[in-house]
Amino acid sequence: MLILIPLDSNKRYEALLTTLDQTKSWALVELDEGEIKHVDFFKRREEINEWIDCVVVQNEQEYVWPFMEENITVLVAPTQRSIDEIVEAFLFKELHDLNV
Repeated sequence: MLILIPLDSNKRYEALLTTLDQTKSWALVELDEGEIKHVDFFKRREEINEWIDCVVVQNEQEYVWPFMEENITVLVAPTQRSIDEIVEAFLFKELHDLNV
């Protein structure tokens, strides 16, 4: 499973979730059996050539239609900010689904 997260930097353990219009780096997190297997960073979303299962945004006010048009599930992380916090919330189904 691949999760896309807009971040304020490309530093794995320091980067924090940011709004789509303030994104400095995109993290593509590969999950396998509930564990982070790999994290790749991209400057632009267009550089990613893999199928993305879901994208995590900071709030419901984000412009997410491009993701929905690509059939990518959009999840909101209301309080989680780091990659690890977001993945943990994802695994425990604590993120809000905007596609419903």
